[in-house]
Amino acid sequence: MTTPILSAKNLVKRYGRVTALDHCDFELMPGEILAVIGDNGAGKSTLIKALSGAVVPEEGEVYLDGKRVSFTAPTDARDAGIETVYQTLAMSPALSIADNMFMGREIRKPGIMGKVFRQLDRKAMEDFARQKLSDLGLMTIQNINQTVETLSGGQRQGVAVARAAAFGSKVIILDEPTAALGVKESRRVLELIQDVRDRGIPIILISHNMPHVFELADRVHIHRLGRRLCVINPRDYSMSDAVAFMTGAKEPEPQAA
Repeated sequence: MTTPILSAKNLVKRYGRVTALDHCDFELMPGEILAVIGDNGAGKSTLIKALSGAVVPEEGEVYLDGKRVSFTAPTDARDAGIETVYQTLAMSPALSIADNMFMGREIRKPGIMGKVFRQLDRKAMEDFARQKLSDLGLMTIQNINQTVETLSGGQRQGVAVARAAAFGSKVIILDEPTAALGVKESRRVLELIQDVRDRGIPIILISHNMPHVFELADRVHIHRLGRRLCVINPRDYSMSDAVAFMTGAKEPEPQAA
């Protein structure tokens, strides 16, 4: 397939006199891991927020499955099948794994108990959460009701990725998924990302870790000065080339754009 599952054309976003996105283009192809890299202040975070509904661009269009979409809030993107795992994970440490998995999506009991008395179907949520963790090989977590604050950094990241994989039917966006993890935990998260991709869900990976980018990514989107500079195949370029492109020390050849 050559039609992007998620794309953007001519996105513009300004904050006062600062132009965060300057007629930016973007394409994510079905079934791929697309890494997005760029120097600090390049605008890649604003790009991701525009794709996930956290920011509304002033100009440009976003397309999902070839159809134009207009996200005015993150819930719009979630309802369309785009899940985002931010660097902060957006989880509540005092709540259980199951509660975090279903935060904002709670399942209520059928019939009058759920509709009138708004009681939660905890068994259904726990069974679903346990199944999703098991699917991704995360059953080192023994108790689905233990609080998130009792988990290691890698386990927390695993729960966040499992939540995204459970509800992200079209696209998953991962923002610096290994930034605060040690070597062993980072390796497990990288394996999780590959497992999710193998299930057919395309992934946008934002990362400053070049070895991880070049290990996982099928293509690398290089962002500079508010727009896409080029997209490269990591098998055709070195990590030094990628860093030189994103810092402006080296210009890509025209066919790489």
